Amino acid sequence: MTRSVAAAPAPVEPRPRDADRSQKDILDAALREFADFGLGGARMDRIAERAGVNKRLIYYYFESKESLFLAVLERAYENIRGEEQQLNLSQVDPIEAVRRLIAFTWNYYLEHPEFLTLLNSENLHRARHLKRSANVRSMNSPLIQMLADVLERGHKAGLFRAGVDPVQLYISIAGLSYFYLGNCHTLSTIFDRDLMGAKARLERLSHMNDLVLGYLVRD
Repeated sequence: MTRSVAAAPAPVEPRPRDADRSQKDILDAALREFADFGLGGARMDRIAERAGVNKRLIYYYFESKESLFLAVLERAYENIRGEEQQLNLSQVDPIEAVRRLIAFTWNYYLEHPEFLTLLNSENLHRARHLKRSANVRSMNSPLIQMLADVLERGHKAGLFRAGVDPVQLYISIAGLSYFYLGNCHTLSTIFDRDLMGAKARLERLSHMNDLVLGYLVRD
């Protein structure tokens, strides 16, 4: 009597939600790895271990370490720009809107030091990854338009000076936080002051508001 042999089960395709979860886990793990070691020092083996996935799956989704780094960068920008859109700057007085943006930028950098580390790493590479991005410029446009609208409302109300470039203003706001936090260890040492203490952080935020609004607000 011939015994029939059961056919091998067909491979099960991953469900979309499984793919989404895997990619999120990989991006989360890659963010930590790149923040800890930079692009040059990051290792795909460690990213796979952190994410709890097979290394081949990372290459399946992202093809290379360079492409994975770009995906992490884009996601980091998407996160900060998404939260900025929740500030509702168009719904408040122009001076309050500027204060909100300064405070948000300061606190976001404090709470997400990995974002600054990613930017440092990408600047070392002269933004060669971001230059390949089809998304990053469109992510930043709404922020600049939102700030331009705030400046225009402030000017029409007789509060702000005319001719302020929203890109230059945003760079100044970001730079006031970025330089301080990116160099806090050396600055604290050479000036013999704890620049990351609670009192010093409050003083810094107040100082940034005074500088930016001192420039913007008409006498």
